[in-house]
Amino acid sequence: MDNNIFVEFASPFLLVIKGLLVGIIASAPMGPVGILCVQRTIRKGRIFGIVTGAGAALSDIFYALVTGLGMSLVMDFIDDKENLFWLKLIGSIMLFIFGIYMYRTDPRKCLRPSSSGKGTLIHNFTTAFLVTLSNPLIILLFIALFNMLTFVIPGNFFGQCVGYLSIVAGAMLWWLGLTYVINRMKQNFSNRGILVLNRTIGVIVLICSVVYAGMTLFNLSFY
Repeated sequence: MDNNIFVEFASPFLLVIKGLLVGIIASAPMGPVGILCVQRTIRKGRIFGIVTGAGAALSDIFYALVTGLGMSLVMDFIDDKENLFWLKLIGSIMLFIFGIYMYRTDPRKCLRPSSSGKGTLIHNFTTAFLVTLSNPLIILLFIALFNMLTFVIPGNFFGQCVGYLSIVAGAMLWWLGLTYVINRMKQNFSNRGILVLNRTIGVIVLICSVVYAGMTLFNLSFY
């Protein structure tokens, strides 16, 4: 197969994989919206948990767009191989710190008392969107992920669409999977289960950051 043809095929495929990873990593931490999703799934039903996750995903894509558009302004800087090396390394370090933060954080402190009534799906969607949007620090996570993965191609409309849509898909995959597991295990899912889940995710993030830092240092790549 001609190398140019392979690159043309691989590039959108890699953007999809990167976007899915970014969407999952951005959604996985058991912060306020994660707790909200778990609580609503247990108390109101899975559809309310999924809608909550969709609201969070919409907020995530907003911050991903801000990050992508901001990075497009400094593409000449990013295109330099030495600068890209340091950006990837810094991104790995930021993700490592984020993983430690996740592991040390007790998400049970975000638990809210049960409210009366289920509320409408639109209300559940909107509150999740606003809760996630109210945490602008998430943009630091997207900057770290962009430095590591370059999840969109600035200046390439098709590449941007593929990247951003893949982020949404990754986020929704996480919320669909989480609500499925919680719905199946809600009779046995305790507050401690939330802590264990968050720490497990934190360990996975730590491992990924260390692996990617090693790949950056030794100039290794999956493609």
